Amino acid sequence: MHDLTKKYYKISEVSEILGIPTSTIRFWENEFPEVSPMRSIGNQRYYTPEDIEALKIIYFLLKIKGLKVEAAKEQMRLNRTNISKKAEIVERLQDVRDELSMMLKALEKRK
Repeated sequence: MHDLTKKYYKISEVSEILGIPTSTIRFWENEFPEVSPMRSIGNQRYYTPEDIEALKIIYFLLKIKGLKVEAAKEQMRLNRTNISKKAEIVERLQDVRDELSMMLKALEKRK
């Protein structure tokens, strides 16, 4: 899990945090009004922690739940708070799984 401590993040940083290509982020930005990064004079995108949280929810809907874009838009519109909680739980469970996997590998090396 990443602590979002900065006020703004460049698209390359968001890509690294979420583990998705910048092209996907740009596509989702066009499809989902919940993601609206600020732009510099040179047209550089700057994402807030709120934008990143919205992208995490979109990732959950599209990649984890397997919804189509239109269905994900509808879910974001109707039930964003509940989806946010579910996405957060899934993220925590994935972090726990990753940590347990690392522990298992460390134990196997000790044998």
